[in-house]
Amino acid sequence: MKKYTYSAKKSDIDEKWWLVDAEGEILGRLATQIATRLRGKHNPMFTPHVDSGDSVVVVNAEKIVLTGRKWAQKKYYHHSGYIGGLTEITAKKLLEKRPEDLIIFAVKGMLPKNRLGRTLLKKLKVYAGESHPHKAQQPEPLTLLQ
Repeated sequence: MKKYTYSAKKSDIDEKWWLVDAEGEILGRLATQIATRLRGKHNPMFTPHVDSGDSVVVVNAEKIVLTGRKWAQKKYYHHSGYIGGLTEITAKKLLEKRPEDLIIFAVKGMLPKNRLGRTLLKKLKVYAGESHPHKAQQPEPLTLLQ
């Protein structure tokens, strides 16, 4: 028996591409599964400090669903850096302006808050419509857990 814990190396990891259709999906439940794939926790070779995850392409971000009254009550904040520069936008207005950002913000909050988290977020590609430019990577459709 080996007496040490296995730690994955970059050469051991083969990255896959996943395609997720966000139409009719609940935002938080979708984001947890995307974050799990990006982080690599679905993989038996998961190592917390190594990028062992896959790339995820999300289409139909404009057709995402929020439950309850979150469309009006959930707010996203941004500060310009100047005095009085705090701006807020509701989820409904953000969906109209930039529907991709709803998914990006939800997944970003579920990733580590360090250099690894920023690297993992770059592997998430979100598109408002049905089409995406990643057909050459041959992403496999990801069946989401219910």
